[in-house]
Amino acid sequence: MKLLQAKLSKYTAPQEAKAAGVYPYFRAISSEQDPEVTINGRRVLMFGSNCYTGLVNDPRIKEAAIEATRKYGTGCAGSPFLNGTLDLHKKLEQRIAEYIGKEDVMIYSTGFGVNLGVVSTLTGREDYILWDEQDHASIIEGRRLAFSKSLKYKHNDMESLEEQLRKCEPDKVKLIVTDGVFSMEGDVANLPKITELAKKYNAAVMVDEAHAIGVFGKGGRGVCDHFGVTGDVDLIMGTFSKSFASLGGFIATDKEITNFLRHHSRSYIFTASITPASTAAALKAIDIMIEEPERQEQLWALTNRALDGFRSAGFEIGNTSTPIIPLYVRDNFKTFAITRDLLEDEGIFVNPVVSPAVAPQDTLIRFSLMATHTPEQVDEALEKITRVFKKHGII
Repeated sequence: MKLLQAKLSKYTAPQEAKAAGVYPYFRAISSEQDPEVTINGRRVLMFGSNCYTGLVNDPRIKEAAIEATRKYGTGCAGSPFLNGTLDLHKKLEQRIAEYIGKEDVMIYSTGFGVNLGVVSTLTGREDYILWDEQDHASIIEGRRLAFSKSLKYKHNDMESLEEQLRKCEPDKVKLIVTDGVFSMEGDVANLPKITELAKKYNAAVMVDEAHAIGVFGKGGRGVCDHFGVTGDVDLIMGTFSKSFASLGGFIATDKEITNFLRHHSRSYIFTASITPASTAAALKAIDIMIEEPERQEQLWALTNRALDGFRSAGFEIGNTSTPIIPLYVRDNFKTFAITRDLLEDEGIFVNPVVSPAVAPQDTLIRFSLMATHTPEQVDEALEKITRVFKKHGII
């Protein structure tokens, strides 16, 4: 056996979980991603999706994707830097700029690629990146690739952020990067205070709105819009793979920044453009989110119903106030076992979250809602999840 294979063969955690009958990943779905899905021929309630708007199976979005495929084909066969820019891409960029309220927009092939390519590119060796300790993995990877000085602050702790800002040289660029809604814990960044501190210390701010668009703000524009700080945030990132019911991502900012990124951001320059189908789907999703505010209202009604239900049943759910509800287990094996029991015995699909997505002592079951769930489905899930958590002695 070669040295590489010999080294990697020591990683046996997946095999051990499979042997114990609790391996929870790559569960194949054989239907559309709706509140109900089919797994191994069984009806399963889906509470593990990130499509908060519930648009992923909307016939209008499907039709838009089909029409774009008929006109442009299935792919672009190149990066936007070279042969991969369509007039449809430019239309989506302009539409998002208007929607978010920024001067210019760049479309990347994935949301991960946005954070990787933006965070790693904007600042130099003498500059600073300040990041929340619970930022998404894509932000973490971006700051690892940057040559800048990296300063971590405690989760949503504004005193800790200011302490780190004080360490920065006044005449160097300082970029604060935070999730808007934290993807595992479901809590919301303190953007009013972050932007206040940014002004005080002459720092720039980048907000990842991946889990906030479609949920917060007028027409689902996100937490920057919700808090009224869009003008104070320098860069707003979003992804199409969640509320937009598509695939890809964007950065919305000013033209000075996009001019630099278009010619330096490697995950943009060296990755093929998003497909015509994905582009058209995202365009249609924006229209629907604006035209159907009742979709967002329904999502919040379901969210409040679920939050009240879990709290009443004695679950530990942290500081969430969003459709992402963490059900803390604080034990790796039990997290996997609960996930298995919910799927196999109760027909409930949820996601296990263990290290490195969270700290080892913070393992949890991630329960997430879509606007297309019904109150009856939420109540059914509450009843079944409560039963399984009690079986494992968590509540």
